[in-house]
Amino acid sequence: MYAEVWSSLDRLCNSSGSTFIYVIIPDTTDYAHIRFIFSTIDHNSEFSKYDFGYLRETTNDEYRMKYKALYDQTAEREMLIRDKGYIETDAHITMIVPLKASDGDVKALLCVQRQMDVLTNMRNSFMNRILIALLCLAAVVILVQSVFLHRTLLHPLKLMSEEATRFSTENTVAETKLKQTIRNTDEIGTLAGSIDRMEEQIQAYIENLTKITAEKERIGTELALATKIQADMLPNIFPAFPNRPEFVIYASMEPAKEVGGDFYDYFLVDDDHLCMVMADVSGKGIPAALFMMASKIILANNAMLGKSPAQILTDTNAAICANNREEMFVTVWLGILELSTGKLTAANAGHEFPVLKHADGSFELVKDKHGFVIGGMDGMRYKDYELQMEPGAKLFLYTDGVPEATDAGQVLFGTERMLAALNKNADASPEELLKQVHQDVDDFVKDAEQFDDLTMLCVHYIGEEAEHATDEES
Repeated sequence: MYAEVWSSLDRLCNSSGSTFIYVIIPDTTDYAHIRFIFSTIDHNSEFSKYDFGYLRETTNDEYRMKYKALYDQTAEREMLIRDKGYIETDAHITMIVPLKASDGDVKALLCVQRQMDVLTNMRNSFMNRILIALLCLAAVVILVQSVFLHRTLLHPLKLMSEEATRFSTENTVAETKLKQTIRNTDEIGTLAGSIDRMEEQIQAYIENLTKITAEKERIGTELALATKIQADMLPNIFPAFPNRPEFVIYASMEPAKEVGGDFYDYFLVDDDHLCMVMADVSGKGIPAALFMMASKIILANNAMLGKSPAQILTDTNAAICANNREEMFVTVWLGILELSTGKLTAANAGHEFPVLKHADGSFELVKDKHGFVIGGMDGMRYKDYELQMEPGAKLFLYTDGVPEATDAGQVLFGTERMLAALNKNADASPEELLKQVHQDVDDFVKDAEQFDDLTMLCVHYIGEEAEHATDEES
């Protein structure tokens, strides 16, 4: 049945001169997204159609208003005229009508789109027919006033016709304006001036469109490079410390945009101390990424001086507040694990609660005391607290992108679902645990857009005693 309907729409699209005929279902919560049910296209066009179920962002507020008016049944049909497309770069006209069920409720929208160049060709064809009619009329009148008509009508029309042909081929404004060549002060002169202005406006539109396209390509290239640079800034080679059997660590970061503000870090301060950082910068995109890189470097430099976690956060806050005109901030959890004893010393600057699994237990939240965010206020001081990690214990760190992931109904994934995902197979490796949480988040949000970065880290403390026991058994 679906194939028959699609085939009928496809035939209609290719016989009516339309570029696209498609059926969509908008997201009626805010009409910000549309899902394609049927999508057909003119086979001779250079564009591409969308597959069944494809979800795309609504191009602008005007479309959203039209969709809402049709669903609210305050309008029987809507029409939009765009000087440029969202995916396609050609101007177009779209007619939208609602598809109603037997009870009268609107269930979907049928959209028919025609490109402006098709209508322009029709207009040019119409103008050519007018010119031919005028020439035929002039041929009759020329018997009486041949010289007069040649000077006042035929020659100007020939110039305008030649100019229209030249412009349609070269797409460049003429060096000598028609108004200067055709000096008539009557309607012919007005038409010549109108053609001059039309050429200038079309040329300006083409130049502007070319600049916008080039700028979008440049921005896309730079964002791709920024994504790679940010990924390279984070430790991403696993196993991270193959020569240190006392622990296993794994981390991942998936930005909501090309670049994000979340970051993690881990490094050995010395042979017996592992420093771990989980942080979330305010905002998104390039500004957050730049602030993230600066914060990461300052935290690492302070940690390598052998300071306590609280002192690291205090000194980092002072450094950032000293030059923070944009008033950005970052939440940070920082802990230092003593590998020989399993003692974990940590401090929290407004970040999410860590999750700890004891060797013989399950993953549970550690509701530590939060200090103020880094960069929020100068002069803040932070406090250390201690946790004991016995051999076999695991520590899970994350940013708010995990519990605050939302589905299409704006329901949060939540802390309880996160703990449940961790405890599905609590004895799994850190890498498998992170993949399990990520999979559960994906299954929960489904096709809903990701609004926040998804960053996680897990360390499995094996300890020196467990290591020696393994060596003795072997």
